[in-house]
Amino acid sequence: MTPDAAVAIIRQALMATFWLGAPLLAIGFIASIVVSLVQIATSMQDTAFSTIPRLVAFLLGLLLLMPWMLERSMAYTVSLLGDLSRYAR
Repeated sequence: MTPDAAVAIIRQALMATFWLGAPLLAIGFIASIVVSLVQIATSMQDTAFSTIPRLVAFLLGLLLLMPWMLERSMAYTVSLLGDLSRYAR
């Protein structure tokens, strides 16, 4: 395997990780901003009030995005294992 092939495999793995994680991170970011704005408006600085809505947002996002995430990860795995003979040289 050439160094260029190894770099391409690592690049594909990092891009797949980025595209799988980005939607959940965006959901967490938006939920955090909304919770912070509500806390500022109500002057309520309870840690449970800030943690529970974020966890619920992540859970709902994970449940809604799970089919898409599984499809993307399976496509990446199939493409990687499909070219395994090319990488073994």
